[in-house]
Amino acid sequence: MSLTSADVARLAELARIELSAAELDRLTGQLDAILESVAVVQAAVAEVAADPSPPALVNVLRADRVTVSLPAAAVLAAAPDQEDGRFKVPHILEDD
Repeated sequence: MSLTSADVARLAELARIELSAAELDRLTGQLDAILESVAVVQAAVAEVAADPSPPALVNVLRADRVTVSLPAAAVLAAAPDQEDGRFKVPHILEDD
């Protein structure tokens, strides 16, 4: 299917968009190219058979392992603000 300038003008009218003659010519070519691309994708998708069964689910989580972490004092030393051994952040919620 090939779009004509009249088709694009009608679409613009339905969308309540005013187009100049130059815009109408440019959009006619662009929309025609878009529709051709969509047709190619639709044809490719139609060739792919749908698989009715999803792939088997596999647990992709790693095993939990206890490791040595940084000392709290070292981490808090890099914090811009701290209080009672914890990071102190600005208050962002209103009290009700």
